[in-house]
Amino acid sequence: MRIVIIEDENLAIKRLSKLLIDTEKELQIEATLKSIVESVQWFKENPAPDLIFMDIELADGQSFEIFHQITIKCPIIFTTSYDQYALKAFEVNSIDYLLKPIEPADLQRSLDKYVQIKKLYAGQVTSPIDVTRLLSDLQQKIGPKYYRSRFLVKSGAKMVSIETTEIAYFFREGRITFFKTFENRKFIADYTLDKIEEMLEPGSFFRINRSCLVATRSIQTVELFFGNRLELQLMPSFDGDAVVSRDKAGEFKEWMGK
Repeated sequence: MRIVIIEDENLAIKRLSKLLIDTEKELQIEATLKSIVESVQWFKENPAPDLIFMDIELADGQSFEIFHQITIKCPIIFTTSYDQYALKAFEVNSIDYLLKPIEPADLQRSLDKYVQIKKLYAGQVTSPIDVTRLLSDLQQKIGPKYYRSRFLVKSGAKMVSIETTEIAYFFREGRITFFKTFENRKFIADYTLDKIEEMLEPGSFFRINRSCLVATRSIQTVELFFGNRLELQLMPSFDGDAVVSRDKAGEFKEWMGK
């Protein structure tokens, strides 16, 4: 059995890969894809696997966007953190799902279902996904995803509320996360950079490397940098190196509207 995993969290990839290998010895994980862009490119260049495990929320949007760009004819098992009520949408469309954190028994159930369907259709298994209906069902069940619009932070002896639209970039110094506003005011953020990334609307902010998360409006220029990286000039000026890491350069160009 040839498997492709579409998931943007490294820990989730490692856990699912281990569970799959422990559950089904005769399988091969052909690829682990972390974004819509990467997934679309891979399926254009490679034959379809036997089965796909696909997370719903990826770094560059909902994975359903993949179906609007390419045709996938193999069965898919979604992995998600949505609650049971929201997941009724999948049952309507005869799509199996695994609720995170994935348990071995649930994974075995999904694999058994795949095998049963394969036998029923004499080995010809295709994906029955109606993307338009699925998106409509999900939107009705779970509603729109809301992103943080402000942060409450300390300013001397007071607490002040800073609108997200006022923030130019977030950055990490040691173990402390800070942000700067467009007025060049610096504050401590009471969250890790990983957590802040989840809170922000992905069309407005981009994680350029491990230590810096920038707003679109803060980017003044983008210049080529050695090692297939990109160097940004930010406003207000950034004390460190605002360099887009090599593994994020392609995704960054797509995000900027290439």
